[in-house]
Amino acid sequence: MPTALPSDAGTRADTARAFAPAGVGNIGVGFDLLGHSIDGPRDVARVRRIDAPEVRIAAIGGDAPGAGSIPRAIERNTAGQALASLRAGLRLDHGFELELEKGIPVGAGLGGSAASCVAALVAANALLDAPLPREALYPYAIDGEAVSSHSRQGDNVAPMLLGGVVMATADRMIALDAPDWLHCVVVHPDQVLETRRAREVLAEPYPLPLVVRQNAHLALFLTGLQRGDAGLIREGLRDVLVEPRRAPLVPGFAAVQAAAVDAGALGASLSGAGPSVFAWFESRAAAEAAAPAMRAAFAGAGFAARAWVSPVAGPRAEVLEAD
Repeated sequence: MPTALPSDAGTRADTARAFAPAGVGNIGVGFDLLGHSIDGPRDVARVRRIDAPEVRIAAIGGDAPGAGSIPRAIERNTAGQALASLRAGLRLDHGFELELEKGIPVGAGLGGSAASCVAALVAANALLDAPLPREALYPYAIDGEAVSSHSRQGDNVAPMLLGGVVMATADRMIALDAPDWLHCVVVHPDQVLETRRAREVLAEPYPLPLVVRQNAHLALFLTGLQRGDAGLIREGLRDVLVEPRRAPLVPGFAAVQAAAVDAGALGASLSGAGPSVFAWFESRAAAEAAAPAMRAAFAGAGFAARAWVSPVAGPRAEVLEAD
């Protein structure tokens, strides 16, 4: 269980560890707008308050694929840049030393870069003389995430900060109701897809009728969430804008999506930029039953894959310990 800082002890911790969960960005129809966290892989950050007015990265470890490729230069590291942005924004006269333990694969479409900066911010926040509310951490998290994505959107960091399903605008995080019966499967193949490459295929303009159709799907999806109506969610969870352009970048995607739908999914699409694929189901039992078929579909395309089953209303980042 996370260990909260004592509010009446009159002392401040010098070191804190925090985790941030993986997540599903976009949720298909909500490009750069919607996301949800999952109970699955996570990143852990250990942050120490130091007297020097700077941010240092002392170590990057963990068993996640790609962890060794993460840069240590502050301006190129999402967690490092998020802490630097926090220091500058609050005009702190002290600094932070950071250690990252990567549990989320790099380039997986699971929000790994976002999780690193959120975990670091939540840990550092616990060390402040006056810790900030989650909403106040949001702009610093976006500053950090932008290092990786080269764009500014909060559909990954916001669900990690708040938990569950979140609508993320340029300056607001809005938690959305998600029925507790909603569960997801997230399948990660042994592939890597850089976010920048996945964004390049979206550069060409879209015809207005297609944008209108996507907006209708988004409206149906959001209404279905609010009402707890599986039929509306199913009707709305169909991405006609981003998925068709990105799907060719993920070998096996069509087969995985078909396996999910055949197993009763309300919808299935790319998680974030891919290559991971998510699917929503009306129960945990249905999700657990579908996971092997989705993994097998990736295997049929020549890729080993791992699957996680989680409530759609997943956890938020939390402090694990502070002393």
